[in-house]
Parts: sequence; structure tokens; C-alpha cells
Amino acid sequence: MKVVIPAAGAGKRLFPHTHTKPKPMVYIAGKPIIGHILDRMIELQPEEIILVVGYHKEQIISYVDRYYKDKFNVRYVDQQERLGLGHSVYVTKDHVIGSEVMIALGDMIFKSGYLEFYKFHAENGKCSGSIGVREVEEPQKYGIVELEPSSLCIRRLEEKPEKPSSNLGIAGVYFIKDTPLFFEVLEWMVQNGIKNRGEYQLTDALQEMIQRGSKFKTFEVSSWYDCGHAKSLLETNQVLLDEKNPGSVPDDVCDSVIIQPVEIGENVKIINSVIGPYTSIAEDTVIKNSIISNSVIGSRTSISNLNLESSIVGDDANLVGKHNSLNIGDYSSIEF
Repeated sequence: MKVVIPAAGAGKRLFPHTHTKPKPMVYIAGKPIIGHILDRMIELQPEEIILVVGYHKEQIISYVDRYYKDKFNVRYVDQQERLGLGHSVYVTKDHVIGSEVMIALGDMIFKSGYLEFYKFHAENGKCSGSIGVREVEEPQKYGIVELEPSSLCIRRLEEKPEKPSSNLGIAGVYFIKDTPLFFEVLEWMVQNGIKNRGEYQLTDALQEMIQRGSKFKTFEVSSWYDCGHAKSLLETNQVLLDEKNPGSVPDDVCDSVIIQPVEIGENVKIINSVIGPYTSIAEDTVIKNSIISNSVIGSRTSISNLNLESSIVGDDANLVGKHNSLNIGDYSSIEF
């Protein structure tokens, strides 16, 4: 089985952090998002991982080649025009057609490993493919699955419907057995300009397969972590840090307190500061005279004289606050 990971988009919902890097390279809980995704694929042992790249692609290629080239057979496919998720998968046609494929989104981290999802798919037996699903509170924001009565088979799929017919949301992991028909449908959509909201939607391609007689089944995804915007990124950082063993404290910690869970990268210097809980600091960063909690701090950044909470700071930033000197009488109330 091959794996396709669409990772070509600009990640506009995470601006300004994605002005200079692709969304899968945003740092969280000790490594970029794409690192957490690939870690969860090691047990699966896929035949090949095909990463669809585009926006700032050289950063993804450099990172994956450095840390995962010895673990996977990796191929990079360039999506020169970002025309939607369906198009992102379509450009892999020459490398996938004829093989069973798993599609895993490049901004979703799952608590479970992908091997568990594959076992669920295998238990579904004879079908054209399986789609991971989960009940969601705002179904109009998701691709939605409507099931046949008393059946695991999918009756209908719809992308972000205004009036959802169910609250069963697509969780961002798909298994496709019938790849010849799958790519035939994608090519038909592209050649005929069949777009939804200006893009070629993967959900629409799967719905077309169903209309042509394909049978898709579902499996339940217990939990996923959406890294698509700032609030969910911090929430995911907390969850992932809770799952890890207590992070190691670097040698360059002077007169400071570290409150676990934290993840501190290589060559980080912390002086007269309080760090944590739920804080991730990437490599080569210097922090002085500061208090930082529930935050994600990028690489090669300098922070001094600041109190940061629920913050995301990118790479190569320089943040300097100032100390205050106060002479306060009885019954005073001051807010900064």
C-alpha cells in the first residue's frame, strides 16, 4: 500500500506563521507537524510515501530527507497550482494508480497510529475503500457522510453542506482500493472543470465514485488534532505534550524553573526564567528574565523581560520587554 500526504497548501488560516513556511513545517510539541504525522506511520510500513509539495517545498523536502529518509521510501510530487485537495491527489496518478492507497492530510495529527486505521479498513472487507469518520458539533464546516440505514456503507458524501444531513464528519484519512476508477473520476473532474468553491474536492470525487456504483464503508476515528489555526494549534500542543514523557531539561538552564510538560530543543539557553507548563521551545532560542506558559516558541528566537501565555512566536523573532519599578501604597490596584 502507498500513502499520499497532500502538503502543498499555503495554510492561510495560520498566517503570519505560514508566510515563510508551509503549514506542515509549523513547529509543535518538539517537531514540525509533518514529523508527528510521519512518526505515526512508522508501524504501518507503507510501500512508499508520496508527499505532494508546493508552497515553500524545499523546507519539507529538507526536513523529511534529514529525519525520515532511512525510515521510508519517500517520493515528492510538485503541485504547481494549488487547486484543491482532489487536485493534490490527482497529480500523484502516475505513481499510485493500480496500488491501494491511503490518503492522510498534512495538517491533521491523530492520537492513534495509522496501522490501527488500516486494521479497521481491512475489517471492512469487500469494498472500494474506507473513510475515517467522527461525530462533529458543526457539520457544516466538514465533509459530511450520510450512511445507508442499518449499514456501514456510505449513501452520500457532501463537502461543507449548508444543511447537513448528518453530523458524521470526514476525519481526514481515506483508504482507496479501486484506484483506477478513483483517478478516472479525478481526471474527468479536472478535464471538465468540475469545481466546488473554486477547487477540485476529494469529497466530490468519492461521491461520484458512489454514483458510479462504488461501495465505501467507514471506520471510527476516536480523536484527531486539527493544526489548522492558532487556537487549535495550542490545544494540540497541550495534548501532545501530555502524551510524551517529561521532556529533558537542557544544560544551559541557569537560575530557572521548568514546569513539565515542556519540550525544549537543542542549544536552547534559559536564564532566570520560568518555563511551562505546556510550552514548546525550538532549537537555538535564548530566553532571559521571562515567564512563558502554554506557548509555542520557534527557532533562533530571543525573548527577554516578558510574561507570555497562550502565545505562538515564530522563528528568528526578537522580543524585548522592560522591567517596571514600583512604589505602591496600601490598598492599591494596578493592572498592566
